[in-house]
Amino acid sequence: MGDVAATIRIMPVSVETDLNDLKERLVAALPEGSQFGTSKEEPIAFGLKAIIMVVLVGDLEGGTEQVEEALAAVEGVESVTVTEVGRPV
Repeated sequence: MGDVAATIRIMPVSVETDLNDLKERLVAALPEGSQFGTSKEEPIAFGLKAIIMVVLVGDLEGGTEQVEEALAAVEGVESVTVTEVGRPV
C-alpha cells in the first residue's frame, strides 16, 4: 500500500472565475490524507480554462472519491473529473 497520483481536471463555472483564488480554495478543501502535488491551467475554448491538479492520495479502495467530492463542493467549481491515476514519479 502506498500513494497514487491522481490527475484531476476542474472546470470553473465561468470564464470570469478567478482561477488563482479557486486554486487556493481547492487546495484548502483537500481532505485529510491527501496532498497537493502540482497544478496548471489548460485552455479549453472561448477563454475558458480548466485547472489540472495532481493530488497524492492513499492507495485504498475508493481512493479518489473523497477528493473528488471535496473539490466538487468548492464554490465556483462546475465539474471535477479524474483523468489519470498512477504511481508518483
